Formats: sequence, C-alpha cells, structure tokens
Amino acid sequence: MKQLIVGLGEALWDCLPEGRKLGGAPANFAYHAGQFGHDSLAISAVGDDALGQETLDEFDKKSVKYLMPKVDYQTGTVQVELDSEGIPTYDIKEGVAWDNIPFTPEIEAAAKNCRAVCFGSLAQRSSVSRQTIQKFLEATPKNCLKIFDINLRQNFYTKEIITSSLQHANILKINDEELVTIGRLFGYPGLDIENKCWLILGKYNLDMLVLTCGVNGSYVFAPNLKSFQETPKVDVADTVGAGDSFTGAFASAILAGMPITDAHKLAVDVSAYVCTQNGAMPKLPKGLLDRIK
Repeated sequence: MKQLIVGLGEALWDCLPEGRKLGGAPANFAYHAGQFGHDSLAISAVGDDALGQETLDEFDKKSVKYLMPKVDYQTGTVQVELDSEGIPTYDIKEGVAWDNIPFTPEIEAAAKNCRAVCFGSLAQRSSVSRQTIQKFLEATPKNCLKIFDINLRQNFYTKEIITSSLQHANILKINDEELVTIGRLFGYPGLDIENKCWLILGKYNLDMLVLTCGVNGSYVFAPNLKSFQETPKVDVADTVGAGDSFTGAFASAILAGMPITDAHKLAVDVSAYVCTQNGAMPKLPKGLLDRIK
C-alpha cells in the first residue's frame, strides 16, 4: 500500500442557498492534498440511501479516493446560512452516518500506511466514530503527521475530547474564536493570543500550532519560530472549506520538505483562492500547485 494522506471524520452535504454541495472538513482536506499529488483518502461513513450513493459518485467525479462503509443511518446534511460577508453558520444534523464510522480492517490498514492524517472534534461527538478515530490514530506509524483541526461546531465538543485529541496530535490548527473558547474551557484567562498559543504548544508537546484569524492574518508557532502572514484581500464568494484547503496545502508543503514560513505562505494563498470560488472543492490553478516541487 502507498503512504496515504487521510482526512478522517465527517462526510456530508452542505445545503447552501444556491444548492447542495459535498463537504465535511476531512473530505475537503483529502481533496486538496490530492490536488498537490499525494495519495489522499477520505475516510467516513455514508447511509445506504440515495444521498450516500450521490456522495460516492461525487467523490468519483472529483477523483477523491475514499473508504466509506455504508451504515444503517442517513447520510449527513448541514443547513448552511451565509451572512452578507459570506461567513457561514451551520445547523448540523445528528444521528447520521458519519456519527457511526466502523473501524474496519480496511480502515486499520490505511492507518498503518498513513503519512499524515487530519481529524477534528466534530466527528468525535458520538462514541462510535470517536473510538474509530482514536484507534486509527493509535495505529499510525510513529512519524505520521497528526493534525488536529479542532473545528468547534455548535455544542459538539467537550474538554475531555479536546484534551485527548491534543495528546494524540503533533499539529493543532485553530482559529481565533476557537482559541477564546479553549481559553475559557481550560482556564487560561488574561493571556493574550500569542501567549495562549505558546502555552498550548508547550503543554501538549506539539511540533506546530497554526492559528488563523480571518481577515487579521494567520500565525504558525513552532519551537523557536513564529511565522505571520497577512490575509490577502480578495472578492469573497464564500468561505466554506477555505480553512480545510489551508490545512491541505500546509500539510502537503510540510511533507514535501518546505520550510514552515514558505508552507504557511502557500496555505494562505490557496485559502484566499478558495474564498473566491463557490463551495469547498474548487480546482486549484496550476500556479499554486506548481509551488510544491
């Protein structure tokens, strides 16, 4: 088996004002990593229903490889409302297929051949998928890049799930609003943004912490290194999936041996481009893809 880059967790349909679009952070991540030439794989579960089949057909169309067992639950959907700035709010249906991802022999084999995996807190809201994600992380090789893209949604997270995920991860990706929530949850009052990041980096022995602050730029913290990039000004179509494209590009660049600052710049430019397009999985222009040799 080839060494894989895996997006692990929710696969769902974003029901946007202009229609349904395939989404879910892990699938978005796998799609973008695949655009940079990696053997990427989206792992989740779908229902044995029309929407489940449509999910697999859509992945086939976009050339995204997947391991998505069919389970006795409906395929996941999310109602997405966009404000005047194109910023989404989500109503995420519960008790769906991706809440029930089984740990199959095929998924275990993928874990053992995994070079990088991106996972979040959302798919860990149910015990079945949480156990599958934890077993997967424990089965990965020692040098696997384990990216915890925290992705806090509604009330679908707990302090225990976040702590366990940080202990399994070597990279944390978080946005400024999530950092405030984590600060409250873990009792880091009074610390400024940067000090919170340094504290989390050290406390959980992370290799890197990526902090995105919307229009106010983004940071990467690593031992003895801080990188800051401005957010490019672009005409925003919507921001759905922009963060996942950032993570996919950043992981691809780090795996290719790019310095952190260069990987960071590429991730910012990819994310900005995705904001100019509708939906989470646009085709990236050659100029961006060619920056990873």
